Amino acid sequence: MSQSKFATADYFTGRSTTDIAQSLLGTTLLYRTPEITVGGFIVETEAYLGTNDTAAHAFKGRRSAFSEPLYRGPGTLYIYRLRANYLLDIVTQPAEAPEGVLIRAIEPSRNPAQLVKNRGKNGVLVTNGPGKLMQALGIQDQAMNLMPINDSQFAIGLSERKVPRQILALPRVGVNPDAASGQLPLRFVVAGNPYLSDIKKRDWQSDHGWVK
Repeated sequence: MSQSKFATADYFTGRSTTDIAQSLLGTTLLYRTPEITVGGFIVETEAYLGTNDTAAHAFKGRRSAFSEPLYRGPGTLYIYRLRANYLLDIVTQPAEAPEGVLIRAIEPSRNPAQLVKNRGKNGVLVTNGPGKLMQALGIQDQAMNLMPINDSQFAIGLSERKVPRQILALPRVGVNPDAASGQLPLRFVVAGNPYLSDIKKRDWQSDHGWVK
């Protein structure tokens, strides 16, 4: 992995959050410890567009200790707890512009046996959802919340990546469908990948939706 290029703060700004959410598909989400590195190809993301997005934690400029990471600089980690799960969001715009991308699912690629061990599940259930992938990585706390990604144990690998054959834009999961932003197509997926959070088995593609 020493030859890989990693995303820096510049990767998470200078473009729209929806563009960044799509560009992350096929890149490699890594979690590195002194003992082992685990991770996989990102196959599902969700964009949250700040103060005018009814589903965003910063809607109408809401700001609290909970949502403070969203107001920091690009590439800041926003790790929060939703019910019993920890979720990973990455801030995507300059400070005080509270937008971000939620990483929803990955296809295991780096030390998959460790991911299975951490999750206690096999097959697609290892990482086919935002809480599941954090369990699989072995993260069940907010220790890295508010950290710039480059100062954390996370990394986004840009050279160890795959190219999606087709990216679909779908409504987000778990948001109020009746709210103004509820049905916006701000969830981006690698079409046909079996690790998507809501895909039916009949829609799996044998090549997992990758060009290469």
